Amino acid sequence: MTSDGPGELRPPHLSYGALFLQFLRFGVLAFGGPVAQIAMIRHRLIDEGRWMSSERFNRLLAVLQVLPGPEAHELCVHLGMRARGRIGGVLAGLGFMLPGFVLMLGLAWLYFSIGVKSGWMTSAFIGVQIAVLAVIVRAAHRIGRHVMVDRSLWLIGAASCAASLLGVSFWLILPAAGLAYALAQSGRRLAAAALFILTLSIGLAVRYGLNDHSAPLVTAAGVRPMSASVAALFFTGLKAGLLTFGGAYTAIPVMRADAARGGWISVGQFLDGVALAQVIPAPLIIFGTFVGYAGGGFPGALALTAGIFLPAFSFSLIFYDRLELVLENRSLHALLDGVAAAVVGLIVATVLQLGASLVDTAPYWPLALAIFGAALVAAYRWRAQLAIPVTLVLAGLAGALAF
Repeated sequence: MTSDGPGELRPPHLSYGALFLQFLRFGVLAFGGPVAQIAMIRHRLIDEGRWMSSERFNRLLAVLQVLPGPEAHELCVHLGMRARGRIGGVLAGLGFMLPGFVLMLGLAWLYFSIGVKSGWMTSAFIGVQIAVLAVIVRAAHRIGRHVMVDRSLWLIGAASCAASLLGVSFWLILPAAGLAYALAQSGRRLAAAALFILTLSIGLAVRYGLNDHSAPLVTAAGVRPMSASVAALFFTGLKAGLLTFGGAYTAIPVMRADAARGGWISVGQFLDGVALAQVIPAPLIIFGTFVGYAGGGFPGALALTAGIFLPAFSFSLIFYDRLELVLENRSLHALLDGVAAAVVGLIVATVLQLGASLVDTAPYWPLALAIFGAALVAAYRWRAQLAIPVTLVLAGLAGALAF
């Protein structure tokens, strides 16, 4: 182990193969979401392996929280790059994501090849879908608690939620929210409100002027599987990867909107994909592999997954040396805070839309409400590493028995 400065630690020398296997092991054990994944990596490489100082690791996490993309994956890419340069970064990132990708690809193939044929399986998946909504509600609250730190951000989040429900594109909502909050932070609150209202008005005018009544939620009867082009799926993944702030849940509105517009996956299937991603060792964003498979089979799964992870690789491999400047730029921080508040609003809107669809799917809504309530309590109160996977399994059993 060497140092590159007074007191600065460096990783031990590893061959490319050993480096890949080290991060492949992390990928195999990546249960419990990003907090558990980062804690595992920190314990093994920082506390035990002394790849860098704890203080430097904390600064690194602060930078990664500013970036879009799954934080645990970006952390692996950076640490691999620190050990063996850019090739090491690529190998570390691939090693960490590969087990989850392979598992999700296999599960997607089984799901869409075999299908849900029996009544009890259908009921079990309905129970899981209801529980997934509860998990997303908890995630939105957790993200919002860290993002919504003043009244302006709450107003931006609420306005973004309403605009999304009215059908305004997130491509208009997100930049308007960021610019509005930057203006508000500089003392120009009236200009901020005028900018946001004007942008949303334009969005509504464009939508209704073109008769673009936002894409309906697709039911199982209306789904068109394997109907999306590889290019469209890659672009969907790229959008999701670039807009994944504060956790993979923020990618849900982007992928759900494109899937609904293209009609290649139903609401229930989409929620099943999110559920499966939470019971395998992988970053949650790997549910995009499932969505991609629904849209275009194996090529579609590869394309959408590549789009999702491209920003995570690119930012860490190419731009890291300049990223710490982001932390010093207060104007850019305000812009990102406004975007983050809008993303929380979009997640809430998506939950409401998906929930409305499940009202028609669940055979008996009082039991559905009971499953939702129990799952929500578990999401808030149960802190074990495998709490979410176990909750989803139990919700599936409850659905099979109740429905």
